[in-house]
Amino acid sequence: MSGTLPTPTTQAGKEGLDALLARPGKALIGLDFDGTLAPIVADPERARAHPEAMPALAALAPKVAAVAVITGRPAEVAVRNGGFADVPGLEHLVVLGHYGAERWDARSGEVSAPEPHPGVAAVRTELPGLLEGSGAGQGTWVEEKGRAVAVHTRRAADPQAAFEALRAPLTDLAARHGLIVEPGRMVLELRPPGMDKGVALSEFAREIGAGSVLYAGDDLGDLPAYAAVDKLRSDGTPGLLVCSGSDEVTELRERADLVVDGPEGVVRLLRDLADRLG
Repeated sequence: MSGTLPTPTTQAGKEGLDALLARPGKALIGLDFDGTLAPIVADPERARAHPEAMPALAALAPKVAAVAVITGRPAEVAVRNGGFADVPGLEHLVVLGHYGAERWDARSGEVSAPEPHPGVAAVRTELPGLLEGSGAGQGTWVEEKGRAVAVHTRRAADPQAAFEALRAPLTDLAARHGLIVEPGRMVLELRPPGMDKGVALSEFAREIGAGSVLYAGDDLGDLPAYAAVDKLRSDGTPGLLVCSGSDEVTELRERADLVVDGPEGVVRLLRDLADRLG
């Protein structure tokens, strides 16, 4: 069933939505994956796109300039977990994995990427000893992300306490090997500098000559993309900031033009946009 498009709460957001609807062929739809297209789960390897996400994207993508899924995951993992490959209608979709360091194009089905940062391998070697001696408690675990590594605390007895206990030692470890720490929802990711969703979004928007940009995210790692949309707006490109609602992260809610009810709300928004543009 088609719904009514929600109204952004800010003037800038209203202008962004109006521009998207007026010239959809120049619009870029940027989307985070975990927490935005896929519900957050305790084991990230089990994360899958909302079951209605692919139909909504397949309906919307042909009507806009491009859809870009921008994620910290490896591009191939996001493609697999999202079910993006070989979907009719998604020829305009790209996945910018590892914050844009990797790129998968639906048209070719291929991934392009530079060589990994050597600091990631060094950090990977030292992490087990650091975690064992940290006193952060059982339940913390390491996710291998190829060009980055992430330490999760969601399974710990006290996830927030474990998160805070690990933040400083992981920051020191990252700095010794030329990396940075990106905090998220009960996760600390160690990755090379210069990789963030804002850079990825800005470069892709410039590449396709976007006339408007919608970006939806749910976590601290999406703040650089929010900043990129703010910069685009100040330079004359209308934009709409959407928050996939989370009680764990308030910063995005406070900066968003529109807050929706998690991945289900994001999917509903995408479907309603497709219907309106149909």
